[in-house]
Amino acid sequence: MDIKNMIFELCHASGASGNELPAAETALEMLRKFCPDAEIVGGNVIGSFGTHSPSKKNLVLDAHIDQIGMIVTYITDQGFIKVGNLGGIDRRLLPAQQVRIHGKHTIKGVICSVPPHLSKGESTVSSFDDIAIDTGMTKEELDKIVSLGDTVTFDVSCRSLLGSRITGGALDDRCGIAAILRALELMRDKESAYNVTVIFSAQEELGERGAKIGAYSLAPDVAIAVDVSFAYAQGENERKCGYLGKGAMIGISPCLSREISDKLIAAAKSGNIPFQYEVMNGMTSTNADQYSVARSGAKACTVSIPLRNMHTPVEVIDLNDVENTAVLLCKFMGGEAE
Repeated sequence: MDIKNMIFELCHASGASGNELPAAETALEMLRKFCPDAEIVGGNVIGSFGTHSPSKKNLVLDAHIDQIGMIVTYITDQGFIKVGNLGGIDRRLLPAQQVRIHGKHTIKGVICSVPPHLSKGESTVSSFDDIAIDTGMTKEELDKIVSLGDTVTFDVSCRSLLGSRITGGALDDRCGIAAILRALELMRDKESAYNVTVIFSAQEELGERGAKIGAYSLAPDVAIAVDVSFAYAQGENERKCGYLGKGAMIGISPCLSREISDKLIAAAKSGNIPFQYEVMNGMTSTNADQYSVARSGAKACTVSIPLRNMHTPVEVIDLNDVENTAVLLCKFMGGEAE
């Protein structure tokens, strides 16, 4: 499995929250190589891995398929597209960004930017009420292509950096999907200690809505949310960040299962797999929060891939962290930490 090319393909498929179908279809095709029964249900991509037995506990591996984006709210008489946010977008980075508007067909545009010599040196951050997209089209032309409620994503392609690092948009959380797929490949000829179900969930950026549906319908005993977390960059608080290239970040939190956290840590140590601790003092803001309280509750934990520049068009990860996340998941599924 070529992890880099797989991540590139996943990231280049559009999938802003609420409009994940292109990305979901791409992920579905990849998942069916390991889960032939995989299908899209309620926006979530769900598939069963291997043979399930009544004597085994049920494990869900979750990664979210959606990405941050924007939604078309209005088209002005002058032909500018007004938008609102889908998920947590840093408004400081919006001016002059190139975007794709996913209408009847995809068109490109740029977010308007006031030239510095007309801004009087002011450095205030624009609100979304001030954001407008210029496509070069008139309102009449746009009305034939773009409808209110269409989604907008950043117009960005993944690129290789030095060594094993890559950059791009939607790495949150397509790299988590890649890690799960790689783990399934590693488990292909091995016996799992669990009945494994995979879900690539929708609308995580809008409040973990897809995971809420999946957690209720699947009712797992154990759930692991494979997501991203903050990798250290210049000027940030090192105590609150992981590091690129030093392995997956295993979550520890009062709202997570310490039993599962300890098993993941034991699996990493016994397999000499690089890992990092991620201690949180409350909710994780990941899909694990939904699994831990659905129905009678699952033993939930997070395994996160360190990522820089989260929720921007230039997110950065280290491919070694994706591989080591997959190896850790494989060892856990094998029950080697029991």
